[in-house]
Amino acid sequence: MRATMQANTNYNKCSATWHEDNQDGRWRAYSYEELTSRDKASLDIFWLKDASLEDSDSLPEPGVLAAEIVEDLRAALAQFELIAEDLGEEVVNEETDDSF
Repeated sequence: MRATMQANTNYNKCSATWHEDNQDGRWRAYSYEELTSRDKASLDIFWLKDASLEDSDSLPEPGVLAAEIVEDLRAALAQFELIAEDLGEEVVNEETDDSF
């Protein structure tokens, strides 16, 4: 089932396979009212907290965070360029428009 779900990029077009006559079906849509009527139901995702972000006073300045993100993205891109080259693909550097 997982491969089927991953292959289907249009999740909103999936049709339910579960219904009263076929309770073995794996795909079932629930309405908002059905979900919220359940005991202890909560659609609040604020419980998903990053413990490192609890003290916002100790966070670096936005510019520092942006620079760190740029550095991480450049390092990741360099790794993907090496992978592509290992696979025999020509990689074009968009900054200089040169081929590696």
